[in-house]
Order: sequence, then structure tokens, then C-alpha cells
Amino acid sequence: MQTWKHWRLEQTPNTADIGGPAFLYFDKSFADGSESTNTFSSEALHELGDVCAQLKVNPPKALAILSAKENGFAAGADIDEFARITSADQAFAFTKLGCDVFDQVAALPFPTLAMIHGFCMGGGTELALACRYRIMDDGAKSKMALPEVMLGIVPGWGGAKRMPQLIGAAQALDLMLTGRGVDGKKAKRMGLVDDVTPRRHFLNAAKVFLAKPRAPHQPAFKDAISNWPIIRGWVANMSRKKVAQRARKDHYPAPYAIIDLWEKFGGDPRVVPAGDPISIQSLFSHPTAPNLIRIFKLQDRLKSIGAGKSDINHVHVIGAGVMGGDIAAWCALRGLKVTLQDLDHARIAPAIKRAAEAYKKRLKLPHLVQAAMDRLTPDVKGDGVAHCDLVIEAIVENAEIKKKLYAAIEPRMKPSAILATNTSSIPLQELSVGLTRPERLVGIHFFNPVAQMMLVEIVEGPNTSTETMQRSQAFVKKIDKLPLPVKSAPGFLVNRILTPYMTEAQVMLAEGIPAETIDAAAKEFGMPMGPIELADVVGLDVGLAVGRELHKPGNPQPAKIQELVDAKKLGKKSGEGFYKWVNGKPQRAHGSGTVDLAPLWMRMTLPAVNEAVACVREGVVADADLCDAGIIFGTGFAPHRGGPLKYLRAAGKDKLLQELKLLEQKHGQRFIADAGWATIV
Repeated sequence: MQTWKHWRLEQTPNTADIGGPAFLYFDKSFADGSESTNTFSSEALHELGDVCAQLKVNPPKALAILSAKENGFAAGADIDEFARITSADQAFAFTKLGCDVFDQVAALPFPTLAMIHGFCMGGGTELALACRYRIMDDGAKSKMALPEVMLGIVPGWGGAKRMPQLIGAAQALDLMLTGRGVDGKKAKRMGLVDDVTPRRHFLNAAKVFLAKPRAPHQPAFKDAISNWPIIRGWVANMSRKKVAQRARKDHYPAPYAIIDLWEKFGGDPRVVPAGDPISIQSLFSHPTAPNLIRIFKLQDRLKSIGAGKSDINHVHVIGAGVMGGDIAAWCALRGLKVTLQDLDHARIAPAIKRAAEAYKKRLKLPHLVQAAMDRLTPDVKGDGVAHCDLVIEAIVENAEIKKKLYAAIEPRMKPSAILATNTSSIPLQELSVGLTRPERLVGIHFFNPVAQMMLVEIVEGPNTSTETMQRSQAFVKKIDKLPLPVKSAPGFLVNRILTPYMTEAQVMLAEGIPAETIDAAAKEFGMPMGPIELADVVGLDVGLAVGRELHKPGNPQPAKIQELVDAKKLGKKSGEGFYKWVNGKPQRAHGSGTVDLAPLWMRMTLPAVNEAVACVREGVVADADLCDAGIIFGTGFAPHRGGPLKYLRAAGKDKLLQELKLLEQKHGQRFIADAGWATIV
């Protein structure tokens, strides 16, 4: 056995295998001694190049490449090293290094086989593609993907070249442009892997496969034609049209660069001229890539907040409306026992039906669907209160009604159980009045739709214990969400910052600016959805309740939303709100027109930026980075801009203060700059 710092080469795992394949284990070493995750640093890449050089001199019969980590094959490039890159030339050098080393793997003069388990992302997938063959674990958690587009870059280590050759350009572009992962069974159907087998059989499977290696996979005719020169331009144009439906080129150049890289340069970033807009140098110099890389790092920081094993195994949810029902369904999907309480079975039934439909779509296999359904139990009597580890209250946004519920259930709860509220705006100090043990009251605030929104605010009231906060954060991590600790204040963090943005949009609507124009302006700024459409999606009744809770004296209070709620026009869920909704889509009366949208999005977004400054100043959230993370993951705030406070710094504090002053002079005191602007760096 020969070892490097990050790689371990075993020529003969046991004496019976003399003459059999060699096994190369990727086992990234970390300075702190942690096991962590395989990622490709420059050092790990250089070492792999050394391994290849040695194997060319002393070639084995065949080589299987595996991961020594339990969590996966490889997660791609070392994001910490990538984030430290300070110049476009350094970015290109790192890209070229990976390309060159993986070309060495591809050129090895004997059969090579990647054995893939767990996550196989970015550079991990590109290493697998550089091998002649691939076998993948059959578990649901095993995924292959090229998600570089989500970081504002392109698959730069051969993925944009080898994947289209392997499975056809149409399938490959779909994966590269979305960053979507595929499991073993789908990867096998696509031709991405040659076989699927449980990880426990990997060593034997590798020996058997490499004893008589088959001809390398070739794409089927229907897939292969997408690579033909005569078809290539058409495929590229169709892909550009699809991308244009969801991303502007000036905001997100990477997906367009991926298409051009494949069409014009055969997927090889090394041959792209440095001045070309799709070059690694140009993409790295564009502000989007650094912002998206920063967001990736912020996501990792949020994940670390919920570190540690969770002791929450049984959750009791009270309130089977859209939020409560979907929270219950998600917890059951993630393996927890869940009891769902409401006044009668008729109120619970729609939630159970939604859960069943979601499980069928997500889990597909009948036995997995049934197992999830078995974990979700209707509980009209509320028997689960006495046995659960966590109660989540998700009833109407009314403090008095919530306090009456707490008074009824607190005496029945286990001493160790946590009492959580999903309130979106009511301060916990108001809700804790009358509790015998206020230290176990915490806010666990999910966002709608629960299945799609990653962020969960963990709200600390003045009496909430440190233990309750830690256990709540670990629970949120356990159900695969991102926990964000915030202090209890009206609206907490996300809704407090979102409300002035949403309110200003409604003020503009009342002034006669069409909803379509307002939404178009927000999307031009980079929001994934306009504020008028978003209000309909969230629910106008919910928006009205939050708006009342957070309304500041002297600020306008738009009347239209009250009129719509009184008329039972609650938005998407009722079929009509600001828009009429047909088949889940808003029906727009007309386009956005030809007006200059920049002044409109400036007027809407600056109140949100101003409120973000105030939240950091007041300590509602620990720091500006976590504030940005919360707003991005909680609202989808223009990811390419990096969050409201990153946007403030990029646009220039003095410039935005001047804009605020002009808006204050024109529209009033709601645009007065917060005192925190003086200390923002």
C-alpha cells in the first residue's frame, strides 16, 4: 500500500487479488484532523497527478477509484481555496490544473472505474467522467451533479466536454444548466453510469466488472445526434431560450457561458481566449460569481449552527392549515413521528391529502410513500401533546388565542418537551405571559412553501433558555433546513425586512402603477418573483396580519389588501387576489410597458436595505453576513447581488444614502435613513 496526504493506493487489497485491479482511495486530509468531506484542493490535485504518473510507469491491470469518506465520493473543488482566489488569472490557473490532472486520469492506459456513493458533485463528477467506467450506489442519498452554474461558473475540469460526449448534449446541458442531481437509477438510464449496486458490494463489484471490462458506453442515436455539428447550433439556441425564461444574462452569465463553451469550444475552458465573456477570467471578474460563492459559504455557516445530534423524534403540530399541515408533512418525510391536531378530522384531511400527493411525487416507491404516511397521524384529541418532544403551534396569528392554547397544553407536556410557535411576527415576550416555564418557549418560524424554502428562523425570546435554542437549531438541521437564530422583535428578521418592500409596492399600486409593471421592476433588480405576485402566493390574509403587526405610525397603510381580504380574495389559495390565478399561474392583464424600471425597483428595495441596516444595528441577528443569508434563503432576495447589505456595499453607501434622501423628500419619513448607516463598513 502506498499513501499520499490525500490519496491511498492499494495494489492488492488481499493476497487472493494478485494480478487484480488496484484501488485508489480519495481521503482528503484536513489540518484540524477532521474527517469532513472530500474536496479538491490544489494540493489534492497535484497529488492525483503524481499518482497518475506513477501508475503510468507501473501500470496495474485496472484501477478502481473510491472515496474513503462515509458521506460521499467528492463534493467538488475546495470552496475555501476557491474563495481565497484574488485574481482572474489565479482562477484560470486553478481551472487549468484540474483540467490537466483529469486529462491524465482519462489517458491512463488501462481500464479505470469510479465507484460512486453519497454525493458526487462538480469536480467529483468530473473525476468520475474522466474514468472509463462508473458504478454508483443504489441508495436514495447518492447523487451525481455538475452544480457549478449555482456558483456563477462553468464545469471547468472536463465536465462540459465529457458529459455531452457520454450521454448526448441535450441531456448533459439540462443537467449543467440546472445543476440538478440524479440518483443511481436515473444515472443508469441516462447512460451516466454503467451499473448500480449497493455500496457494501463495491469491492467485489469492481473486481468482477474490471475482470472483463465491457466496451465503454456510447450514447443512443437519439442522444448522440445532439452533438452533431449540423444539429449543435439548434440545440444551443433552444437551450438559450429556456435559460432566458428564468435568468437574465447580465445577472447570471454562467448558464449562457456553459452553452457557448460547449457549442464553440468543445467544452474545454483552456482554449477560450481570456477576453471572451465566457472565459474563466471573465466569469470570475463578474460580480455574480463571488456573490454566489459567498452565498454557498453562508449556507455552510447556517448548517454549522445546527450541528450536533438532535433528540427530537416525535413532533406534535397544532393547526392543520397550509403552514401547519405542510410542516407536519415535511417532518414526517424526514423520518420523524408526527401527530397533527386540529378541531376536527375535516380540517386535518386536506393536509393529509397534500402530504400523500407530495410523498408520491418525491418518494415514488409505494413502500416509501406508505412508510412516510405511517409516520403522520391525525390527532383530533391532541393525545400527542403528552408524548412528543416538540410541540409546534401553527394556528391563527392572534396572541390571545395562542396564549389560551398554551395554557391548555403546557400542563400536559413532558418536562423535557419544547413549546414552539410558528408565528411570523408576534414577539415571544408577548406570547410567554402566563407560561409556567417560559424558558422552553421558542419561535420556529418556517416559510411558505415549506417544502421549497430552506430557511427556518429560530426565535429567541427574553426567557428562552440556551438549551432550548440549541435543541431547536439541531432539530431544524435534522429535518434538512437551515436554522437562523434571531432575537424576538416584531417581525423577527425576514418579515421585518420584507414588509417595507412589500408595503411600498402596494403604495405604488394604489398610486396607479400597474401590478405587472411593479413586478417587472422587482424582477429587473433580480428578485425571483415580484412583490404583488408574492403577496398573492403568501396569502393576503397572512400579509395583512403581518403588516398590521409591523405597521409604523405615520407610514401609509394600503387599503386594497384589506378590501380583497374582506371579499375572501386571499390570493393564489383562493384563486384570486391582486391577480386572478388559473392552474396555479397569475393572469396578467398587460405587460410592463416601456417605463424606466430602475427608479421603481430602487424605491421598493431601499426600504428593505434600510431595515436590514436597522436589524444589524439592533442585534436582531448576529451580524451582516447572517442578515444577508436570512434574506436570501428566506425571501430569495436577488441572489446575484449577495443580499441587501452586500448590495449596499457594492452600490456604494453614499450613493444609496443620496437616493434615500431624495425619496424621503418626495414620499416622506418612511425613507429616513436608519442610524446604523453611520457604522456600516
